Amino acid sequence: MSKSHFTRTEKRMIALSGALALAVGIAPIGQAMHIMEGYLPAAYCIGWGILCVPFLIAGLLSIQKTLRERRNLITLLAMSGAFIFVISSLKIPSVSGSCSHMTGTGLGAILFGPTAVSILGLIVLLFQALLLAHGGLTTLGANTFSMAIAGPFVSFGVYSLCKKCNVSKKVSVFLAAALGDLFTYCVTAGQLALAHHADTTILGAFGKFLLVFAPTQLPLAIIEGLVTVLIVMGLESYAAPELRAIGYLREAE
Repeated sequence: MSKSHFTRTEKRMIALSGALALAVGIAPIGQAMHIMEGYLPAAYCIGWGILCVPFLIAGLLSIQKTLRERRNLITLLAMSGAFIFVISSLKIPSVSGSCSHMTGTGLGAILFGPTAVSILGLIVLLFQALLLAHGGLTTLGANTFSMAIAGPFVSFGVYSLCKKCNVSKKVSVFLAAALGDLFTYCVTAGQLALAHHADTTILGAFGKFLLVFAPTQLPLAIIEGLVTVLIVMGLESYAAPELRAIGYLREAE
């Protein structure tokens, strides 16, 4: 590990992000952006679960390949999963009494690719459902698809596009994390609209669900982008060998 130190500005940014995270974490807990237990009909639960299977298989193979070639990367992989667990457990109320939260999946998608994050996200969602009553077991497939598959693929795509366009590394990481977060909540809104649109059209229900989360999710996406940039800055200082092993530093440079 490299022994470089944070600059004074970086330390202040980390302290600020910590304060923001604490403010988010102590907010009252209500119905989370994870779709709660029993909120989707059985057919939808099964359908979303089946849709996740090929991505999860690809993710398992990706992780196995990474660890087979570079066993020392298990710590960085575990850290990416822990980041998802912590940051997606912090929730704030939205305008309708439900809650919004960050996802944390952009970091893993940038470092290990989107398929690997599908496994990390599934593990996180399972533990949150069992230990925190955040989400649910019947809705595990739907939540996995929105947070652990759709969002990470957008983050990875945005980051890859920014690299090709020679966008600044920090801006690329920020956009990837923020837009992946926003797309997750868009997919969640779509999932809810498909299942609950009896009094309107699917498009109308989709718009209503988007409005529920927009006032809180938009600033949260910005915060997630900033926090992810800070995490990457820290990794560049203290985990440079690991980042070179996965090709991140070479690609960023």
